[in-house]
Amino acid sequence: MARAVKAGKLSIDKMRGIINKKAGMAVAHNLRNENPTEVKEWIPSGSRWLDSMICKGKRAGIPIGKITEIAGLESTGKSYMAAQIAANAQKMGVDVVYFDSESAIDPVFLEDTGCDLDSLIYVQATSVEFVLETIEELLGTNENRMLFIWDSLALTPAISDIEGDFNPQSSMAVKARILAKGMSKLTVPIANTQSTFLVLNQLKTNITRSPAVAMTTPYVTPGGKAMIYAYSLRIWLTGRKAKASFVVDDKGYRIGSEVKVKLEKSRFGTQGRQCTFKILWGDEIGIQDEESWFEAIKGSKHLSNSGSWYSLAYDDGTVTKFQPSKWMTALEDDKFKKRVLEIMDREVIQKFENREGEAKNFYNMDEGLNENTLSASN
Repeated sequence: MARAVKAGKLSIDKMRGIINKKAGMAVAHNLRNENPTEVKEWIPSGSRWLDSMICKGKRAGIPIGKITEIAGLESTGKSYMAAQIAANAQKMGVDVVYFDSESAIDPVFLEDTGCDLDSLIYVQATSVEFVLETIEELLGTNENRMLFIWDSLALTPAISDIEGDFNPQSSMAVKARILAKGMSKLTVPIANTQSTFLVLNQLKTNITRSPAVAMTTPYVTPGGKAMIYAYSLRIWLTGRKAKASFVVDDKGYRIGSEVKVKLEKSRFGTQGRQCTFKILWGDEIGIQDEESWFEAIKGSKHLSNSGSWYSLAYDDGTVTKFQPSKWMTALEDDKFKKRVLEIMDREVIQKFENREGEAKNFYNMDEGLNENTLSASN
């Protein structure tokens, strides 16, 4: 009777080779080398404050190779943020594919936010299945990195919705089941190709009989649980308490919206962090980034105030005095701007990483910050 051959000890590299051969692709990696799980690049969101709080210990943005959600209430600037992210991705050499379920995106608006229309692919999102299948095919054929923007998941129908009647019971949970299957197929290819999937979604009131649930979870998003698990980052846009949600000009016309931004989910150690900024959608389109920096550094020991005047202290002992209404004028000075950015990195990035100061300053905009500071960006 032949003796069984005892298996020898395999090296780590040999085992990786066996696994990759079985999979037919590189799925086993040395985490000290190039790997699909580590985020190496980020697409700027258009807000330095938001980018500074997304990833613990660094200035980041929308993670490349991952799936991100931007969900918000009506008129909170979801599409405006997506357009700025698209423009920033194009500057990085990333191909942008924009799926629009409403057939309502304005080419002039995209150009005003910095997008190159000749290099942007606009696609009408006719169905959930079509969006997912198109992404899958492009991931398998295009060697360049891609940014897929889906505007929006909530308003894109499933094929059964289109072909069926208007009875909601006849297609209940169909979209959620499709998305569950789609995410299980797309997550690995998105990571391996270093592409990015940005999903825009709507926040809806959580209708529940439990007062406790209504208080702790006031909003939900359509799409099912699978999408929530697939997201590496969830950015929620809502409004400030006791404040008007619109930005108005000196004649009272609405020219933008003020939003409170919360990281509803973050795999980068920053879940629950909040910031605020204004998004203009009038003659001047885009996030009012620099205007928000004043509030971001408000708690710094290097910034003090006396009456209506503030003083910004430098390391050399000198001081610059300014009024909040002249904040943007003060930023025109290079020395002043450089100092503000140094303080902002300290207040937003380093203090959170080192757990300095009160946690509410990072997690609750309405309790952790003084409402009076909002006048600086008006």
